[in-house]
Amino acid sequence: MSVDFKEMQATLMREMRLYHYPIAIKFFYDQAEADKYLEENEVHVPLKPMTYCQWEIAARMKGQNVYGTKEMLSCSNAHYSFGWKGLDEAEIKSHAKYTRDPEQAKRFIETKSQMPEGMVGMAVMPLANATETPDVVHFYVDNMQAYHLAVDYMAATDTHPIRPAITMNSSACGGTVFSHIANEFNMVPACSGSYNAGKTERGEINVMIPGDKMIATYERLLDRMEKLGSSSITKPGDGFPGQDVCKNCPLIIFKKSK
Repeated sequence: MSVDFKEMQATLMREMRLYHYPIAIKFFYDQAEADKYLEENEVHVPLKPMTYCQWEIAARMKGQNVYGTKEMLSCSNAHYSFGWKGLDEAEIKSHAKYTRDPEQAKRFIETKSQMPEGMVGMAVMPLANATETPDVVHFYVDNMQAYHLAVDYMAATDTHPIRPAITMNSSACGGTVFSHIANEFNMVPACSGSYNAGKTERGEINVMIPGDKMIATYERLLDRMEKLGSSSITKPGDGFPGQDVCKNCPLIIFKKSK
């Protein structure tokens, strides 16, 4: 299937009632490839170092392409996730408030997914602006939207059950890295950093899907829409997310006026 990412975003926004643009993420390990991306796209860069989840704000809320490097990133947790720093005492100290003791903090950090060393930069952009299959697509969604994405992913990839990877800290950055490295769907709550810095609403959750598997998930959505008449899983044929009433209640009934 030849993928039109503009059409994919428009369909997802319309059919899933998304609040934010899906974020396409691209990791660059070749400077020439990064330079080519910067030359061919209208790109914004952070004026001052900021967090990764703050980079994503511009992509999901403003529809902007953001390119960032190690020097533009202020969050040490994200530095670790992206392979831009190793395990050190400062990283252990930043996790100590969550754990029983520093030794446990060290062990927990060591179990996080990390990108291989050598990444020169990365881009986050609205899915519609992707010109090739993203490494990962990151959604900020509510509970029912996450459920629909998960169900379509499971059916499309013949995967069941899904086992997300929730870590202490690093929800947006580390959660995305896990999805990429493991080549799996991931669904994680906001961490304290992404809640405060990344403007994550209390009712939102992160869903990350590898790019190739996002295409399969999208194809499954289109197939359901063609066969059942709508994107709704909870009430096929109704608008998303379907009939939002108790299916056993005999009193909540509507009929056409004419």
